[in-house]
Order: sequence, then structure tokens, then C-alpha cells
Amino acid sequence: MEYNGKPKLPQTRERVIAITFARSSNLIIVPYKHGSATWIYRFLCPSIFHPLFQRFQLLSSKMSRVLGGQIALVTGASRGVGRGIALQLGQSGVTVYISGRKPTNSLQSQHRNLPTLETTADDIRNRGGVAIPVYCDHTDHEEIAELFDRIHKENGGTLNILVNAAYSGVQDMANAGSVPFFEADPLLWDSVNNVGLRNNYICCVHAARMMVKRRSGLIVNMSSAAGLQYTFNVPYGVGKAAIDRMSADMAIELQPYGVSVVSLWPGMQSKEGSEESAMLCIGYNLYTKYLKVIGKAQFLWFFDNNLYQLDKTFEQSESAEFVGKAVVALAGDRNIQEKSGKVLMTYDLANEYNFKDIDGGLPIDIRRVSTALEYFGFNQIATIVPT
Repeated sequence: MEYNGKPKLPQTRERVIAITFARSSNLIIVPYKHGSATWIYRFLCPSIFHPLFQRFQLLSSKMSRVLGGQIALVTGASRGVGRGIALQLGQSGVTVYISGRKPTNSLQSQHRNLPTLETTADDIRNRGGVAIPVYCDHTDHEEIAELFDRIHKENGGTLNILVNAAYSGVQDMANAGSVPFFEADPLLWDSVNNVGLRNNYICCVHAARMMVKRRSGLIVNMSSAAGLQYTFNVPYGVGKAAIDRMSADMAIELQPYGVSVVSLWPGMQSKEGSEESAMLCIGYNLYTKYLKVIGKAQFLWFFDNNLYQLDKTFEQSESAEFVGKAVVALAGDRNIQEKSGKVLMTYDLANEYNFKDIDGGLPIDIRRVSTALEYFGFNQIATIVPT
């Protein structure tokens, strides 16, 4: 089929198998799979579109790299971001080792019916993937070493992807409340950073030893903007800043061996417990800081307004699998070394690699001025602020 005008590509992005641009014949050739049939579209391309489609062809080659046969470890995969990443890697053909605490030692024993490591494994298998759940206490360096020894033995020393998503400080942070560091128990530091930082470093050491020998690999350290701006408490922010610096410095030492390390910042997450925890933190912060100043009636109005805006924000938040799509895109990028050592944001990666959330949309970009205006209730002004 030839179309004399602006080329029209199939709308279903994931089903485009390959794109060939033939400069000599001014043709764009697009094999497009629909069911069991593959249709060949040939578009007559005016010269004005040459640069555009050369760029589109390069982007397509980044996204179409087959991940089948690769081995990954995702820590903290029982729920939240770790779970979403494991699901997306699994359905992309990666054999996924997933680690986490036993249900009796995790939030599962303290809260409502949350997913477990076995639940994540079953969901990966139901999507046609391969999942290997391994219970591991990531506060114990010996158990961490045993986990990597198992991966080494079962895969001939191969580990292609490590995602550090384990975290265990949520409950202790909630219990500590919104008090300054000098009033909190000093052991809050260990609760927040023993798994969130120390464990990440240990996992990177073990993973790098395997990756360096094969001169390839990708390490993704989950972090957040709390490394730049005060969030929750001192140990939390310091831990996130340290992860970003750790990724940058590790990238320097791993660069000669073809191993890449990045920090990945998700946006607002609609994961299990996120909304509940965020509302609890906001309520306590407002209570301790403003109740004595503005009085009970004004406080209740202010608190209710903040919860309303937070609820609206969660409606536009990103899913955990959106983060998983970002990791899959990074793992399939042949030029990933160009990003090594950098802090990456999921929203930016979605624009670069042309993927969307599992509901077909794009979540909010937390850096936009309009987003901040909406959060604080200036909805009419937000509509006229450019994005």
C-alpha cells in the first residue's frame, strides 16, 4: 500500500515489528502484526519527512531489543514498585529472581491483606514469564550473599539486571512521627537506611562481580527527589541522596567494564499503602506544626483541604508497572552506557521511549507548575499555565 502524502503509521505502538527507511526509494516499510497475520505497509515518503522517520527508526530499534534469556534480580518485589518492575520484566521474557521477607516478618503481618512474594511470582507466571521467588532478609549480609550465590550457580555466573527496590523503614517512620531528629530514637537511622541504603550497596557489590566478568549489565537503584529536598525526616533524605551519589560513583568505576548504573525516580505512586501512609504523615505534620497556631476549627478545614488535594493527586499518579516499563526500556537500550551514573525520572523515560501507563495514559509530571497549583487548590489558574 502506498500513500502519497503524510505517512500514516499503525496506532498500536507495541505491534510494530520493525521499521525500514529506504532513502533510495523514498519508502518506509512497516511490517505490522495483527493476530496471526503480518501485513506489510509501504509508504511513499516525501523528502521533508526523512529526518523525522530516521529518528523514529532509531527510537524503534531501542525499544525492540529482545530481553528473552536475560536474568534479573528484583529485591523487594512483594509489593509496590518492586512488584511492578518484576511483572514487566517477566512478561518481557526475562527470568526474574524476586526477593523479599517472609510474610510473617513483613508488613503483611501488620496490615490488611497485602500481596506476598508468592503472589508476585504467580502473577508473573500467569503472564507467561519465569519467576523464582527467594525469601531473603536484606538486613542480613549473609542471606544476601547466599541469594547471589544461588543466582551464580543456577545461571553459570550470569546476572544481567539488578533492581534494588527493597525498603523496610515505612512502619518505623510512621511510628516515629514528625519529630526533629534530635528528639527521635537514633536507631531510626538504621531502620530507614539498613535496607534502603546499606543493602543496596551490598547487592551492587555482589551483582557487579558477576557483571564485570561478562563485561555487561544494568543496575537500577530506586531513589526519589527526597535526596534534593527535605522529606519526612533526616535519615530518609540523607539515604536517598546517598543512593544517587552511590550510583554516580559506581558508574565511574564500572564504566571500563561495560556495566551501567542508574538512579531511578518514580513519580507519585498509587501502590498498596501509599495513599494511607501519605495521609497519615500529612495529618501528623499539620497537627504538630499548625494546631496551636491557627486553632482547632481552622486546622480541621486546612487538614480536610490538603487530604482532598492529595486524593486528586493520587487519581493521576503512576502505577508500579509504569516504573516497570521504564526499567524494561532501559534494559533494552543498546546505548544505556550514555545514561550510566545519572538520575532518571520515569516520566522523562516514558517520553523518550514512547511508552504509557497500563491504563493507556500518562501520569502527572510532579515538576510542572500546574501540578503544584492544582495541589494547593488553584485549579483555575492551573488550567492557563503552560505545561
